[in-house]
Amino acid sequence: MGKNLYHKVFDKHSVGKLSSGQYQLFIGLHLIHEVTSPQAFSLLKQRGLKVRYPQRTFATVDHIIPTETRERQRPLKDGLAEEMLVAIEDNTKSNGITFFGEGSGNQGVVHIIGPEMGLTQPGQTIACGDSHTSTHGAFGSLAFGIGTSQVADILATQTMSMSKLKVRKINVTGKLRTGVYAKDVILAIINKLGVNGGVGYAYEYSGPVIAAFSMEERMTLCNMSIEGGARIGYVNPDEKTFSYLKGRKYSPTGAEWDKALAYWKSIATDADAEFDDVVELDGSALEPFVTWGITPAQSLQVTQAIPSVASFPSDERPLIREALEYMSLEEGQSIAGVPVDVVFIGSCTNGRLSDLEEVARLVAGHHVSPKVKALIVPGSMEVQRQAEAKGLKEIFLAAGFQWREPGCSMCLAMNPDKLQGRQICASTSNRNFKGRQGSSSGRTLLMSPAMAAAAAIEGKVADARTVFAYAKEAA
Repeated sequence: MGKNLYHKVFDKHSVGKLSSGQYQLFIGLHLIHEVTSPQAFSLLKQRGLKVRYPQRTFATVDHIIPTETRERQRPLKDGLAEEMLVAIEDNTKSNGITFFGEGSGNQGVVHIIGPEMGLTQPGQTIACGDSHTSTHGAFGSLAFGIGTSQVADILATQTMSMSKLKVRKINVTGKLRTGVYAKDVILAIINKLGVNGGVGYAYEYSGPVIAAFSMEERMTLCNMSIEGGARIGYVNPDEKTFSYLKGRKYSPTGAEWDKALAYWKSIATDADAEFDDVVELDGSALEPFVTWGITPAQSLQVTQAIPSVASFPSDERPLIREALEYMSLEEGQSIAGVPVDVVFIGSCTNGRLSDLEEVARLVAGHHVSPKVKALIVPGSMEVQRQAEAKGLKEIFLAAGFQWREPGCSMCLAMNPDKLQGRQICASTSNRNFKGRQGSSSGRTLLMSPAMAAAAAIEGKVADARTVFAYAKEAA
């Protein structure tokens, strides 16, 4: 019987089995940022330990960095943010770790710079003290979000302990309609399986829809695996993967490329591999999705109305009532037409060049509603450079969007980009929890970049297919 990618890569990196039943797993690539690493380095100092393989760890600053140019001057106005930035600068320098700070010209969101620099490669084990490390699974790697104590473990030993996961294959069939994107596919999967549906699982995404996705679309898909409760999500590597990596800064070259390519091809799931579960989703039936509640599973297609409390199982109804009350929405209300105050386009979910290119294509000739504050935040300095070279900045500014510097911005709001009071934000990020975007009463609606752009133009949730020029094609 054949094996799937998860088992092939896990077994290859397993150092040994512990008495607890867990496995000690070697981590090939360790990514760190300024928020979860200071405590880990402190633990090493307390124990008199050194970083075991500093050449396997790479660092950046993303969560706390301001996205307005004038606010990035040092020291940062936020004292805690400045303290964290100083800590990662000092810790990386003293331990010989490569740091992609502002002066490097490569600063950006950790899950965007890893792939764009060729650090992320098929068949790797990858870890980072950030939930959305699953993003890197788009390349056929096993990419784990970890806690601070595990960050310290990997710094000291280059290993971490964990149990083996079950593997669920999610097969997305058909062909997506015009105006439906990778963000809609992952929101549909979470809606179908729930936020706890993936607990104990690795998700293997497959099928014609996934095969047709670009690498950046696959990253969006894998990014939100964690929102569905899965530990990781991945896509088998193929020619698109190899083409994407060819020639990038940290990608292998010459004979090493040929050797790597042979390995990358070998770890793909075998045709006769077994899975613990298989789920089918008809991609051709999907429409643009929008969340209406306080979990990523509380979503619906833009043409639908908010469901009744009675339509949910009895044990879920208290959370549904809580969500409706918090969001100030009603059963039976159409999601289209809900007013928005802020639009945020960016994050490790949708802050890549292709996301920005699609938004620019759509909003050219339109203008942001005077009732809306709209931010576009590139995911990295490289994305920023390429976008500006293509003239996207001028398109965004002409349409009334704010063009910002790279960072996490309003995703987690650990920087000056925050909601105020009860504002509603149409966001391309990954979480719509209470208080997620910096205000304890702020409200978040998750959607694709195209849908967020439509909300910015209309000042309310609107179907991008009818707002923009591709409406006729979609019809």
